[in-house]
Amino acid sequence: MPRLGSLLIGPVALSLAALAPPGAAVAQQAAAQQATSQQAASQQAVATEHYAHHPLHVRPNASSSPTGLSPETIKSVYNFPTGPTAGAGTTIAIVDAFDDPKAEADLNVFSSQYGLPACTTANGCFSKVNQTGGTRYPRTNSGWALEISLDVQWAHAIAPGAKILLVESRTNSFTNLLAAEDYAKTHAQYVSNSWGASEFSGESSYDPHFAQPGVSFFASSGDSGTPASYPSASPNLISVGGTTLTLSGGTLVSETGWSGSGGGCSAYETATSAQSSFGTYGQVNCGGKRATPDVSLDADPASGVSVYDSVRYRGQFGWWTIGGTSASAPMWAARSAVAGAVVDSAYVYGNNIAYRDITSGNNGASCLVGYDLVTGRGSWTG
Repeated sequence: MPRLGSLLIGPVALSLAALAPPGAAVAQQAAAQQATSQQAASQQAVATEHYAHHPLHVRPNASSSPTGLSPETIKSVYNFPTGPTAGAGTTIAIVDAFDDPKAEADLNVFSSQYGLPACTTANGCFSKVNQTGGTRYPRTNSGWALEISLDVQWAHAIAPGAKILLVESRTNSFTNLLAAEDYAKTHAQYVSNSWGASEFSGESSYDPHFAQPGVSFFASSGDSGTPASYPSASPNLISVGGTTLTLSGGTLVSETGWSGSGGGCSAYETATSAQSSFGTYGQVNCGGKRATPDVSLDADPASGVSVYDSVRYRGQFGWWTIGGTSASAPMWAARSAVAGAVVDSAYVYGNNIAYRDITSGNNGASCLVGYDLVTGRGSWTG
């Protein structure tokens, strides 16, 4: 039996069509088809799931003792504060996918190796939750577990006085990672994201997940050179690129742009006013679009950092030498925690940070004097 609505609407529609001028019915039908197509496209875009990868570069073979750079060396290269309470009074959230069941134990091995303060659940320094704040953790994934070890250990290395909150999403889907982000930003002042994917139409609808009063957000810019990636391209966070350190006996000889450092002009996002008005933004020809990265630190696996991981990765466990902007992002988040400031676009493009301008190197774009698409404004020193 027809619905009442159908009985009423049918004749009215016919009457209107009869009264319409010639060609109007055809135009109305075309408009209706276009609206239906647009709605279907919109629904399809919403239904499309995106998946992130971790920009992690691991040098082959684990060992029984550290082979990468130490916290002492990194702090010396960048003249970072070295006190055991640096970052006290702040919380750094690490957002990653899947579970690292050994995250706390491995952090303690790392801390003991380098004389850092213990960071445990018992002393209130370390905590781990799932994406809703619970303790029913996701399944283990060895690649993400190594990523988690890197992020947690190097956040603690740079800001040993800060608390570490590890938020693990159920999977590496954006839906789950952004749920973890939403939890993290309400329980920490600094949020580090070592994950990303290619840019996509509609990505700006996710930008509000990276916004919270008083909270600073950071994301790896990627490890494949140009073009830009997401969430690195979100104007709501600080995109962190990578450099290569050349050392002699632990002393810095040079710092150059790493060839893998992610960067480029966003295809969809608009630059913040702080970025677009920065003096040398124009030389990268982004035409008002968001440019990445904003800043950088060491990320080349050739000058990689030491990480301890007891979850077997490629059949091995122990000490690894790791690079990638997976390393530079948590270090930037931690250095910001030590500063105790809200580090956003205005802060980064202002006069608040002493930078080492990186003028040599190429990732598909070239390092330049001032801002560039390899290292952004450069590395934080001091």
